[in-house]
Amino acid sequence: MTPPTFTIMPSGPFSLALAAAFGFGQRDASEWDGVLRLAFCMDGYTMQVGIEVRQDDNGAVHGTVSAPDGVDVDAVRRQVARVLSLDHDGNEFSAIGERDPVIGRLQQIAPGLRPPLFYSPYEAAAWSVLSARRPAREMMAVRQRLSEAHGTVFELGGQRLAAFPTPEALLDIATFPAIPADKISRLHGVAEAAIAGRLASAHLLELGPEAAAAELQQIKGIGPFYSSLIVIRGTGFADVLPVAEPRALALTARLYGLDEPVSAARFAEIAEPWKPVRTWAVVLIRAAGPRLLGDETGVLETQTPNSRTLAASARLGRRPASAS
Repeated sequence: MTPPTFTIMPSGPFSLALAAAFGFGQRDASEWDGVLRLAFCMDGYTMQVGIEVRQDDNGAVHGTVSAPDGVDVDAVRRQVARVLSLDHDGNEFSAIGERDPVIGRLQQIAPGLRPPLFYSPYEAAAWSVLSARRPAREMMAVRQRLSEAHGTVFELGGQRLAAFPTPEALLDIATFPAIPADKISRLHGVAEAAIAGRLASAHLLELGPEAAAAELQQIKGIGPFYSSLIVIRGTGFADVLPVAEPRALALTARLYGLDEPVSAARFAEIAEPWKPVRTWAVVLIRAAGPRLLGDETGVLETQTPNSRTLAASARLGRRPASAS
């Protein structure tokens, strides 16, 4: 049978190659061969899917879906659009580069870069628990083994990729090599929150970033740092400004020729022209700023912008639009 497919036509510039090269969290930037392979729990967290994503010469993004019969392909398309930040009008981001020369030069360095997100708040929360106080590279391997053992493995573009276990499957895991008992217990708490709907993307988006962060911190093991990770990089808010993120402040000071350190108030003032996608601008500064400053060459620097206290740094922005 022919696998189901979907197409997303980006509004504004978008580079799938840069999205594929953007390593963060549990995602590793692999060598680009024209295919971005995704495997994840669909929203609702009861079904797993694998996707081969390609971009044609006209900029259209095409997905080929590996999933059980009866999969809602439109729901898959919407989730992929959120993960790749294709559920927003990229022309708004281009307009920022036109009115802010610094952002404009960064956009020339990384044309079409949009922030790739975690697959969902659930998977961002699970990664937060797994990676807390442990080397990220080590825990990426543990997550892969956990997914291969208890998730679904897909054959995508000639490579195998496993989706993270569903919450129900995660609750059935009593022990796993390299995951201590306290982390297993906290992963169970994440799974229970997901089943209860507390980690639904739509629910958190409806709350807004500050209220969402406060609710996330009710999950054991999710403090201010990781709640901000889930809100900013796992949910899909595009206009959250991390004013307490030291690296973003330091890079902004250098890029704008200011004396360091830049205060939170000054940063917010500089970022005013970046609305309604201030999160995108900060990710671009983190990713391409070092190259513009001559600090690095080669691959983009792709650290995730977070803040210690979202209540002090997050400001309500626009909710994402529906995927086109």
